[in-house]
Amino acid sequence: MRYEIIFSPEAEADIAAFKASDRARILDAIETFLRYEPEKTSKSRIKRLQQMQQPQYRLRIDDLRAFYDVSYSYDGGGIVEILRIREKSEAMKWLAEFGRREE
Repeated sequence: MRYEIIFSPEAEADIAAFKASDRARILDAIETFLRYEPEKTSKSRIKRLQQMQQPQYRLRIDDLRAFYDVSYSYDGGGIVEILRIREKSEAMKWLAEFGRREE
C-alpha cells in the first residue's frame, strides 16, 4: 500500500532550516523508507517508540531523526505525518519535552 506523506508546519520549518544537500537527503530518506512500509521496524533505521502515544516512530537519517505518526483514513488509506526533524543531539531533549506518553 502506498502511504500519503504529510508534514506538520513544524517539520516544514525544520526542513527549510537545513542546507540544500541535507534537505535532499531528508526528503529522499522519507520517500524511500516511509512511502510503502512506514511501520516496518529495523535494528537501526526505523524504531517504534516504546510507551509513546505521540510520536509513534523515529526514522534515523544519518545524524538526523525524523519523528512521525502513522494513521489510517476512513477509506483504509495510510497516512504518515512527519512531526519534527531534529539533529541527534537534540532528539532526546525534544522527545522528553514534546512527546506524549501512553496513559
